[in-house]
Amino acid sequence: MNILIAVAGRHGSTRMIADAIAQELTSSGKTVTVQDVAKVTNLEFHAAAIVGSAIYFGNWLPEARQFVQRNGNTLSAMNVWLFSSGPLGEGNPQPKDDPGHLADLMRACGAREHRTFIGKLDRNDLGFGERLAVKIVRAPEGDFRDWEAIREWAQGIASALAASAQAGSSFKGGTIDVNTTVPGTAHS
Repeated sequence: MNILIAVAGRHGSTRMIADAIAQELTSSGKTVTVQDVAKVTNLEFHAAAIVGSAIYFGNWLPEARQFVQRNGNTLSAMNVWLFSSGPLGEGNPQPKDDPGHLADLMRACGAREHRTFIGKLDRNDLGFGERLAVKIVRAPEGDFRDWEAIREWAQGIASALAASAQAGSSFKGGTIDVNTTVPGTAHS
């Protein structure tokens, strides 16, 4: 089974989450391709997709939103999961709300689930405008990613795909959950 993980980020934190998901899926016998959303040209050879984006100012990056909207019909015919990376902080990560437009994106691609993971902030990686924005919102610096939660989510996806394959159908099943945030995780 070929799985695409299409990701959008600015400074590598979201890509690292995608790579951890890919590693977990690969260890369960899946074939996984991780690509930047801007470089994905063909979805036809994939049985499932995971699309992730960093959160900036409460929204997915424009290129990630456009990818889902542009490919919504094709994605709707496969099993799809979405993840966000970006809230920051320990214990009480901020922001608390789901990314803007999330419900629309989930409907556009028929996603089974959305998960938010806490992200990472290193001011040294930021440009002048980003540093100014981070200072204004008082975003905490540090790596807050919960790797165990990320691996557990990937294992859940692997199990769902195995069950679907064993049933011998392309039934997507599941429920759409636009408000799922892993405790101790957030946006990046």
